[in-house]
Amino acid sequence: MTKSLNAIAQKLMEPGKGILAADESEGTIAKRFAKINLPNSLDLRRDYREMLFRSTEAMTNYISGVILTEETLEQHAADNTSFRAILADADVIPGIKVDRGAFPMPGDSGEKITEGLDGLRQRLTRYAQLGAGFAKWRAVITINDVAPTRNNIRANAHALARYAILCQEAGIVPIVEPEVVGDGDPGNHSMERSASVTGEVLENVFKELRLAGVDLGGMLLKPNMVLPGINSRERPSYEDVAKRTVAVLREHVPAAVPGIAFLSGGQTDEEATAHLSAMNQIANKPWPLTFSYGRALQNVALRTWAGRRENFPQAQAAFTHRARMNSLAALGTWTGELDRAA
Repeated sequence: MTKSLNAIAQKLMEPGKGILAADESEGTIAKRFAKINLPNSLDLRRDYREMLFRSTEAMTNYISGVILTEETLEQHAADNTSFRAILADADVIPGIKVDRGAFPMPGDSGEKITEGLDGLRQRLTRYAQLGAGFAKWRAVITINDVAPTRNNIRANAHALARYAILCQEAGIVPIVEPEVVGDGDPGNHSMERSASVTGEVLENVFKELRLAGVDLGGMLLKPNMVLPGINSRERPSYEDVAKRTVAVLREHVPAAVPGIAFLSGGQTDEEATAHLSAMNQIANKPWPLTFSYGRALQNVALRTWAGRRENFPQAQAAFTHRARMNSLAALGTWTGELDRAA
């Protein structure tokens, strides 16, 4: 089992490839659709995911895995081909989001705790039968004047560890996602504060993973990059973000972890790509670094598609371009000139 989990993790971290996060909840995708004046219907959600998954060049060359929702894991395209079959044709591993969302933590700190552990063992057994090779659970860590509290960090780390060991028990690779969010209220924290909190969170997460008996060689980490708050006056360079992020990871992430796939965390498409590329230009890292992006891969493709199947080719071209740019970033060879030349 350990060997097979590690093999899946290694395949997800194949050089020059990354993970497409297509696991938007129904509420989240409703907000994305509303921005382009689309209703949130089952058929439109299906068509949108089909457009992405049938982007053959992108999926075959630049994507190693896709995080799905429960709906999408069992869904079929308009021609009745299952999404799982479409992904298999591109040699892409299907994954599944298993948490039930982040809810207010008891108290007055404005923090959140992720729920979904009840019944998870049974759900994971079914997801494995449906072909899911990996799963994802997101914890949300807030920074404000009183947060994060030690209690919130510990509670979220413990939940991540329980989720991870249940995944491995089911033969599924857990992606562990502790996100220190930069766009909360007031969102004016410094890069230094972000680094300190990110380090504390990672230290607690790996402590809980070890206590739970999680095989670190059969999991992946999906962290935030170390960035100042969205309302901070700091404007660090791509290189500064890369150096600070890698330094925090080196201090707190064991070398046994097969790889790190970053979330984009509210960055622009180009920022997310540039920061990843700058990190991959830093030598002697013990783990490969790649992307696990949602919005930063889909933004332009979503607007180009606009709910019309006749726009599939243009939308797929936009998605392929973004996937290729992030593939280059995962190899440390992206440049802004390449991005804008296409």
